[in-house]
Amino acid sequence: MQNVMDTLRARGFIKQTVYEEELYELLGKESVPFYIGFDPTADSLHVGHFMQLVAMRHMQLAGHKPIILIGGGTAMVGDPSGRTDMRSMMTKETIAYHVECFKKQMARFISFEGENGAIVVNNADWLLWLNYIDFLRDIGVHFSVNKMLTAECFKARMERGLSFLEFNYMLMQAYDFLVLHQKYGCSLELGGDDQWSNILAGADLIRRKERKPAFAMTFQLLTTSEGKKMGKTQKGAVWLDENKTSPYEFYQYWRNTADDDVEKCFCLLTFVPLDEIKELCRYRDERMNAAKERLAFELTQMVHGKDAAELARSQARAAFGGEGEMPEKEIPADTSTLLGALVATGLCKSNGEARRLVEQGGVSVGDVKATDANMPLPAGEFILHKGKKVHVRVVRK
Repeated sequence: MQNVMDTLRARGFIKQTVYEEELYELLGKESVPFYIGFDPTADSLHVGHFMQLVAMRHMQLAGHKPIILIGGGTAMVGDPSGRTDMRSMMTKETIAYHVECFKKQMARFISFEGENGAIVVNNADWLLWLNYIDFLRDIGVHFSVNKMLTAECFKARMERGLSFLEFNYMLMQAYDFLVLHQKYGCSLELGGDDQWSNILAGADLIRRKERKPAFAMTFQLLTTSEGKKMGKTQKGAVWLDENKTSPYEFYQYWRNTADDDVEKCFCLLTFVPLDEIKELCRYRDERMNAAKERLAFELTQMVHGKDAAELARSQARAAFGGEGEMPEKEIPADTSTLLGALVATGLCKSNGEARRLVEQGGVSVGDVKATDANMPLPAGEFILHKGKKVHVRVVRK
């Protein structure tokens, strides 16, 4: 079987590693427990987490054991990485709810069965019960403040002020790695490259304290060819929860990927073979639309299932034949019901026509079939479908 590092490197994942030759040899000869951390700051994962989930699946398919670390403890402090402000702290109850939501979404990517089945752990189980003096003596002694202040995750905060609460974050994340090493034999932490300083600190702590091998590997961040982070729209983040981002909106986000980004997204976010990707993205003309449609279908199927992906694809094809942007209609900001929206957009000429159309099952709002003409409209922008051929994006003005 191909070494998983070869797979990850060929598909463009790997950004930085330490002790690379030693890690390559280890991954090629035995099953390695590894972990990736997720902060439960929302009740859904989003596109920014997508690469981590796909990388975890590549690792598991190669025989390695995933440990999903939910940052229930560290979320009560807040990660300063990439931030210019302090994150708000959450209650234990909110964090516990988010953890359950994450588990359901991750099950679409990762197997929890078998010898190398994934396990989910919450660092609140050990961080909330730490004795502060013991922690400082046992863990803090291995960290240099001078070295910590040079880390990228702290630099952005130095001018505005870095709280001592946040300054502890690196020690806490490093301690997580140590605990997972001691409990589960975990010897590798993976994550986005913005986490390099924190991940490296954990590997270094294990090598110093336990005198055993430990490794760090970070991945490229998911950005466009212009260097902007992917996964954002005018409405905000692109979520994996269908109640936050509908399967149709999710599909359309990827269908509208820029030509220069399609091949990279295929490599990093799907399991389509590389030679097939090369062929799909070979032509930079109208034939790229077929590649974009395939990309959107693959990703929507992974997150929402085949049925939802096929429905989203058929809606997109009906809307504009697989090409171009969906037409947009503006309605008054105080329009509150579907009846009002159908008339305000001009899709129906009168209230009576609008009611009959809804009663006949000819209207959908997003992915939801309308049964009541007086149903309230969703907040913000939404997609209105009239029959199988008329689809408009509705914007309040």
